Amino acid sequence: MIRLLQAMAGAPHGGAEAFFERLAPALARAGVTQRLLIRDNPKRAALLRGQGLEVVEAPFGGALDLVTHWRFRREVKDFQPDIVLTWMNRASRFVPKGPHVTVGRLGGYYDLKYYRQCDHLIGNTPDIRDWIIAQGRPAGQVHYVPNFVADTLGTAPVSRASFDTPPGAPLIVAMGRLHPNKAFDVLLKAVEPLHDCYLWIAGEGPQRAELEALAAHLSVKPRVRFLGWRDDVAALYATGDLFVCPSRHEPLGNVVIEAWAAARPVIACASQGPKQLITDGSDGLLVPVNDEQALSAAIRRLLTEPDTARALADAGRAAYERQFTEAAVVARYLEFFDKVKR
Repeated sequence: MIRLLQAMAGAPHGGAEAFFERLAPALARAGVTQRLLIRDNPKRAALLRGQGLEVVEAPFGGALDLVTHWRFRREVKDFQPDIVLTWMNRASRFVPKGPHVTVGRLGGYYDLKYYRQCDHLIGNTPDIRDWIIAQGRPAGQVHYVPNFVADTLGTAPVSRASFDTPPGAPLIVAMGRLHPNKAFDVLLKAVEPLHDCYLWIAGEGPQRAELEALAAHLSVKPRVRFLGWRDDVAALYATGDLFVCPSRHEPLGNVVIEAWAAARPVIACASQGPKQLITDGSDGLLVPVNDEQALSAAIRRLLTEPDTARALADAGRAAYERQFTEAAVVARYLEFFDKVKR
């Protein structure tokens, strides 16, 4: 059986971090013996320990962080893993050499200088895999393994009244870091002419004040709710009538897969990840990046064509069941581990 040490140096919130928190327990359920080395985060450590996983914390600071160098070497020596799987640039930079196989997981188009010591690289989309190969890594060292999300079909919705939203009003849900890459400014502009619909945005980030000011300028603020980071995202998907991913830059789009799992119709701007996931007109709608008029028209279409919205939601759910369930993705990871283990 595989002995796997995973190293995660991520932030408190984010798509990669959330997937790490899903994958580690899933691999444990599949029989993989693991130890987890994470950036100092008591909440994440408690979550994972509560599921029976061994967790060690480290600072994962700058280049002169000797504590993390020492702790990483100690854990490798003590645990003797077959494979070390690193998440994020910092973890990959700190990984020590040894008899183990080092695998770097990339959820974006990162600077590959941080992954020189990795024997293999995983991209979580075909495009990221192909991009890594185009940068000069041998094709035999680069692999595609997707993410999975939890099956949330049937989750109870939250009360719309809890966010001062009329029960019968059309409701759009969006999620992500409040950052220019996520293009919530485009979504706010798209919602402006749709006078009867409400918008919930779950997330936090440096653009919050700017986005709130834009909502006020566009006169949509009475219909927009900024929810902050939420732990009940499955219930938010269940509450909305449709999900929108307006990102300018989105390497994967976990949120698209999550909406599919919740059987919600999806509209996305055609950034890198969503345009690989979605077959336009079949399991979602794609519109050009930075085009608020096209996005507004797509939203209006699904709000006025419930049969179309339901057909897209059903096809998205089917795509989820084929490719992005825990069972499907864990099987791919186990196959990959067996392939690269020395």
